[in-house]
Amino acid sequence: MQEERLSTSLKALTINLDQSTYGVFAEIGGGQEVSRTFFQAGGASGTIAKTISAYDKQYSDILYSNNKESRRYVSCQRLEEMLECEYDQLVNMLGPKRETPTRFFVFANTVSTINFRKDNISHGWIGCRFQLNHDTEPNEVVIHVGLKENDSILQQNTLGIAGVNLIYACFYHHERPNIFIQSLLDNLSTDRMEITMIRMKGPDLSYVDNRLLAVQLVKNRMTNAIMFDRYGSVQEPADMLYKKNVLAFRGSFRPITYAGFDILKSSYALFKRDEDYDKSNTLSFCEITLDNLMTPDDTDIDERDFLDRVDLLNGMGQNVMVSGFREFYKLVHYFSGFRINKQRLVVGAETFEKIFDPKYYADLKGGILEAFGKLFPANMKMYVYPGLDQDVQKLIRSKDIHFEDATRHLYDYLISSRLILEIEEINQKYINIFSPQVLEKIKISDHAWEKLVPVYVAETIKKRKLFGYKG
Repeated sequence: MQEERLSTSLKALTINLDQSTYGVFAEIGGGQEVSRTFFQAGGASGTIAKTISAYDKQYSDILYSNNKESRRYVSCQRLEEMLECEYDQLVNMLGPKRETPTRFFVFANTVSTINFRKDNISHGWIGCRFQLNHDTEPNEVVIHVGLKENDSILQQNTLGIAGVNLIYACFYHHERPNIFIQSLLDNLSTDRMEITMIRMKGPDLSYVDNRLLAVQLVKNRMTNAIMFDRYGSVQEPADMLYKKNVLAFRGSFRPITYAGFDILKSSYALFKRDEDYDKSNTLSFCEITLDNLMTPDDTDIDERDFLDRVDLLNGMGQNVMVSGFREFYKLVHYFSGFRINKQRLVVGAETFEKIFDPKYYADLKGGILEAFGKLFPANMKMYVYPGLDQDVQKLIRSKDIHFEDATRHLYDYLISSRLILEIEEINQKYINIFSPQVLEKIKISDHAWEKLVPVYVAETIKKRKLFGYKG
């Protein structure tokens, strides 16, 4: 049964009428849209202790900055500083004086709405620190949003709705994470706002796995992709990718094999040959499409299987990305939307052949030319890992693939322009290892699979009985 969707004003009124909730609103950059909604709903005197907008940067630094070297005002760090400062002040000042048991909360946001020239990135960090019970440690929910409307007034209105949704969800949907996430777009649409990151923590939210929350954002089409660093922590894509070199390799990684690891290793070695390569400024991603995470009946995400794959990849020192992109040009176009330096995409020879098949671009007005315009921007190169002709035991390079006349000229141009590069230095003994075959051997207890994956992967699968391993 689908839950009734409340209007924004009714959500605000519901919270205002709850005499146990009392808090502070601190909003920077997009006006005081959330607090305004609570004032207009009626009964706000029972909810609002203070509203503040430290719009001037010097005021913001004086009030919130613990690190004088930090000057990123629209950032997760500044949001955390706002939540901590306002919450400590609220509890210390009013905690001993409240006559009735009170659940304190602080709502904060720091946002960059579209400027007069309309040439900036409109986005913001929104968070709520809140008690679910009187006199207990607070919980915290932080989200990052991208604002898509082309007008600052419209963006401010969107922020007001999003903020009310977040506060309402914290108090009324905290026990149902999937409903929590979906409710953040109540009375909104993805044409107006996307949510690119979410993180929950606190004594009442300890049961939540933030990685599962993040992948639900992609499943619910609230964002196109989510990212985890090598430690398994959810990261905001724009922050993680800022001025970085990016190497992406798509696969199922169920599990990652010696072949997959060799692809990563050899492609990274090729990337290192660039004259301005900087190890500290380069990220590699194992990218998994949403289709690769679904249960056999395509009704939901296989959560346990997904977490197992992420754990194994993180254990191998890899960053992980989950996206809703089937076509490679959409993946590259997504990366191009961020301020990154260089991007490299790694594909196998068999996949490379499909990329040049015009039938996959029939829905585009410009067909394969339009797709390749997005697939090969100025900072992009494609690395091709060879396949193997098992009949003659000969490596299959991109040049060995049969192309139609219409696409052969396109291939020749990309090769001559060095936008497509062959990965030469590979470990050929691993080339014939495929994840589905390894998975089947695991399920039927054929121990030969143990020699087909890195030692860490084999030990972890056996220890935790992953992918149907029975021992």
